[in-house]
Amino acid sequence: MIDQRQLRRNFARAASSYDEAAVLQREIGRRMLERLDYVRLTPQRVLDLGCGTGASINALHERYPKAALIGVDLSESMLRVGQAQGSRLRWLLPFLGGGKTPLIVADATALPLSARSFGLVWSNLMLHWLDDPLRAFREMHRLLEVEGLLMFSTFGPDTLKELRASFGDGHAHTQRFTDMHDYGDMLVACGFADPVMDAEVVTMSYASLDDLLADLRRTGSGCAMRARRHGLTGRSLWAEARAAYRQLARDGRLPATFEVVYGHAWKAQPRTTADGRAVIRFDPKQRLR
Repeated sequence: MIDQRQLRRNFARAASSYDEAAVLQREIGRRMLERLDYVRLTPQRVLDLGCGTGASINALHERYPKAALIGVDLSESMLRVGQAQGSRLRWLLPFLGGGKTPLIVADATALPLSARSFGLVWSNLMLHWLDDPLRAFREMHRLLEVEGLLMFSTFGPDTLKELRASFGDGHAHTQRFTDMHDYGDMLVACGFADPVMDAEVVTMSYASLDDLLADLRRTGSGCAMRARRHGLTGRSLWAEARAAYRQLARDGRLPATFEVVYGHAWKAQPRTTADGRAVIRFDPKQRLR
């Protein structure tokens, strides 16, 4: 359902403007970091999956200064911007530790990384860009060490509901967003233990529909669905959409809803061997004499 070529094109065009415009993305990353305050974790290796220009990498370096970090993203252009900014930051602040973070261009559903090699897999606002998040969860489970932690955020179905409602042409104008409970089911299906899911609604406001669309373009968040309109949008349709959106104005500003879904889960001890046999563990309380 998602046009991968268009997705790459969107992020390539947005690479130079992303950091300036990604106010919401940074705020969600900050709230994810706060959630780590309640987790006892000292990972030796951390994977930032869908790292974009690397805003979370710097914050994760500060939290886990002894950990080796790797960043992965589908967009080479975004990684190049992040690499350039990281080099400049290290030149200005040479006392920063961590060295150079490896950045890899890769698909989240087929990662060129070794199994059981990370204590923490982190992913901020990446999953809604995938046709099949279940495949990505399987990869995350494969990469995590036993008792390693997956922490992620994504957008839920109410995201940009005002924008969708303003167009009546039958084409997609936003991404398709998956329900929180479906993500929870996927985690269980992949073998994760104790998945925790919750959501909150964040409402941004804009002076006009055009300002909202410009913000989406500058962060690479334009619609990349195959069902989007491929030709030019006529003036009459634009006029109708602007008029419909204006009906939702509050105090002269247009609301844009973002349903933010948060999730985390642990990789538990395996219950079966590779050939399907059950694993039985013995925990003797005392030694026999």
